[in-house]
Amino acid sequence: MGWLKARGQQRTDSTHVLAAIRVLNRLELVAETLRAALNAVATIAPDWLQAVTPLAWYERYSRRIEESRLPKDTAAREAYAHTVGEDGFRFLDLLETPEAPAGLRELPHMEALRRTWQRHYERTEEAPASAEVPAVRQVRFKENRELPPAAAGIESPYDVEARSRQKRDTTWTGYMVHVSETCEPTAPHLLTHVHTTPATVHEAQCTEPMQQALIEKEVPPREHLVDAAYISSELLVRSRDAQDIILRGPTRPSQGWQAQVEGAYGPEQFVVDWDQQQVRCPQGHLSTAWWEHGGGQGSRPIIVQFATQTCAPCPVRAACTRAKRRGRRLGLPPRAEAEAVADARTWYASAEGKAQYGQRAGIEGTLSQGVRAFGLRRTRYWGLANTHVQHVAIAAAINIDRIVAWLDERPPAMTRISRFAALAPANADNPGEAAA
Repeated sequence: MGWLKARGQQRTDSTHVLAAIRVLNRLELVAETLRAALNAVATIAPDWLQAVTPLAWYERYSRRIEESRLPKDTAAREAYAHTVGEDGFRFLDLLETPEAPAGLRELPHMEALRRTWQRHYERTEEAPASAEVPAVRQVRFKENRELPPAAAGIESPYDVEARSRQKRDTTWTGYMVHVSETCEPTAPHLLTHVHTTPATVHEAQCTEPMQQALIEKEVPPREHLVDAAYISSELLVRSRDAQDIILRGPTRPSQGWQAQVEGAYGPEQFVVDWDQQQVRCPQGHLSTAWWEHGGGQGSRPIIVQFATQTCAPCPVRAACTRAKRRGRRLGLPPRAEAEAVADARTWYASAEGKAQYGQRAGIEGTLSQGVRAFGLRRTRYWGLANTHVQHVAIAAAINIDRIVAWLDERPPAMTRISRFAALAPANADNPGEAAA
């Protein structure tokens, strides 16, 4: 029908997806992980498991952990966590014995048990006092502050790919789904790609994979409208040069303390002369040093230094630097990235840019439709691959719905607003003006 064309405009946004699991605290997690491993082995090698299982394990792990009465006071909970840890290590040791049936160590629940114990427990071995005395192994339940980053943490033995994340005021366990769609005014807005990730994968890590997928489908956009989470200086350049796609959206502000203080001098207020390798500060002073690939600054490989003699007597020093013994120091990205960020900010601040970027708001209506009508926010399955299949099916269903609406000449619904907001006069900001 000619509705879907390459090198037009597309927009992308994301929403959180709740995993089909019960959210567990750490004590419930370790105990339920061990219980799940025992159930998995009981299905395959019941005779061997019955022969090696202590009687106390039947009391502790026969029922779902949330149905058990876990200890309430701190000391008793620590003792319970210690007991579960010892049981788990003992079970893992039994799986390594020659008597253990073949294939048990490769079960998915065994891998979940190993990873969970590695994250939450520490086992040390004390040297024996003599050759006749065996070594003593000590098990310790780690403190919360000792845990590795959340990206490595299993949140449930039944869905080992679900992750926990907090984004602003929202905390959830599960996944993220990124939705891309066309936004041409003369054609139906059709979804072109959905990208599903664990919750801990940041939006900026998804920009290139999504664009590459659109290229492989032969429907890449010329302009890609996204929010600030999908943009970085590196992505602006790589998207333009490698994908021939222009990222459009607000760039992320500087992260230094100056960005948090009104009237302070952030990096964007300094004028860079790339040819002369000098920077002019807001007070008109020039930098005295320029180092390439210095300071271990990661993506900021250029370090610029201002003289201490210049900055020390400066009347606005407190708004510029907190360094006590040297002048202001700046970390700059490579020239191509810096110029790309400057161009993106100029476009976003222009009247044309604001009008064009306003089209990105329509993706919020797509996410709302997916959540309200098709259950986008809750996965029905365990695992990343199965969850992604659900998202592909939802995207196909939304496209069918929109194609039927387009052929029936039904206009898109307007964003819902309260009755009071609908009474606002024409010169007031009206949230109902943007089409869904």
